[in-house]
Amino acid sequence: MRRRRRNLDRAVSSTKRPGPPNSLFGEILDWLLAPLLFLWPISIIITHNVADNIANQPYDLALADGVRMLSRMVAFDEGQVVVRFPAPPRALFRADQDDVLYFQVADEHGVIVAGDADIPRPQGLQPPAGEEVLFRDETIHGEETRVAYRLLKAGEGEDAPLVWVQLAETRNKRGDLASRVVTGVLLPQFAIIPLAVLLVWVGLSRGITPLNRLQSLIRRRRPTDLSPVQPASVPEEVRPLIVAFNDMMARLEENLQAQQRFIADAAHQMRTPLTGLKMQTDLALHESDPEQLRQSLAHIAESTDRASHLINQLLSLARAEASFEKLYAVEPVNLALVVREVALELFPRAQVKEIDLGAEGGDGELLVEGNPVLLREMVKNLVDNAVKYTPRGGRVTVRTRFAGSPILEVEDTGPGIPETDRERVFERFYRVLGSGADGSGLGLPIVREIAELHRAIVTLDANPAGQGTLARVVFPRSHLHAPPPVQGDVYPLG
Repeated sequence: MRRRRRNLDRAVSSTKRPGPPNSLFGEILDWLLAPLLFLWPISIIITHNVADNIANQPYDLALADGVRMLSRMVAFDEGQVVVRFPAPPRALFRADQDDVLYFQVADEHGVIVAGDADIPRPQGLQPPAGEEVLFRDETIHGEETRVAYRLLKAGEGEDAPLVWVQLAETRNKRGDLASRVVTGVLLPQFAIIPLAVLLVWVGLSRGITPLNRLQSLIRRRRPTDLSPVQPASVPEEVRPLIVAFNDMMARLEENLQAQQRFIADAAHQMRTPLTGLKMQTDLALHESDPEQLRQSLAHIAESTDRASHLINQLLSLARAEASFEKLYAVEPVNLALVVREVALELFPRAQVKEIDLGAEGGDGELLVEGNPVLLREMVKNLVDNAVKYTPRGGRVTVRTRFAGSPILEVEDTGPGIPETDRERVFERFYRVLGSGADGSGLGLPIVREIAELHRAIVTLDANPAGQGTLARVVFPRSHLHAPPPVQGDVYPLG
């Protein structure tokens, strides 16, 4: 039978509340729409900046042409800078209904030769070279204004002074053009974005249709149908989940079959002591000899003890295999103390067979993480098996020690277990032929189930001191501080 490996760590994690269920459809929709809604304001800002640049270009060209035209009117005559206008300045640089136009010609010291004094003088700016015209933004009379300017010589002589030529225009037309560009770009988005959301919704709805079909297929199955789902019939992204689901269903089917075999085996094993009880009871009812009646009652008591022991073993095995690990608390357990308590409990039985039962390790402390009830059951089954199969006058030693990890050992001087049977004795109801002792064949399976539950490894070896068996359980390392127990002497009980 395939054994289920579980550990008590799940007992702690199983008590945590699971998180709220998530919708795969909602998760995908969120991850699609959230970036879109985040990027939309950024796109508006970028569109506005691009629109400003687009609006600036034609008007900047016009301003640059105006600065060059004004530059050609500047001359140096009789030691003075003059501006020869072919027409009234306001006719050349007139304002329109949207914007105000300013012009200014000033020497390098800031003295205005002609034009408006409202345009600020360039401060800390690199003078443009040659015919180059530069641009900057200023505020004039509380309005944002675009300024085109250049620095040039007023004449051809070496003594010709430098003059600043500037032409400024308010930004109303530019703002209107930029607004029209932004509006033309963004208005379609107000229709496109809802349409995109709708298309994403429809696309996702159609995309998860295979999942809905898979859900319907599984729901239509009979409760007893544990056959695997064909991975080829599902989308590629879901195949790993289906493979894991099929594996889980296979393990579930194996567990159900194991339970059915266990129930059949348990019923078969219970039939033997119950049949004996029935026969001995029938004989006692028809017996008149007091001595024979006493013997029949003794046989009844012996059969009752065997049946009670078998039932207790079955209950212990069922408890060790229970899937409700959360019923068992996980806590630090002093394994050395458990061993001593179990040895004291079984000492009277060992004394009846004149067996020297001792616990090695004394009062030392050896901590392991686990369930005290199950650990006690494991130790009890190991010691009970050793006492049962050790002949009269033999010796049983149970010890705990620390060798990098906690170790439990039970050593006896019994007949031993052949190497070919050392793995099979962990199967339920299997017993070594010729052992000469009554048993249910459940003690060692219980030991292995509890050991695996605690992530421990149990092995059976020949007794290195001579005849008999050495059963060893090695527990995993843990974060618990466990000083090595006192080693050396064997403390006899009694």
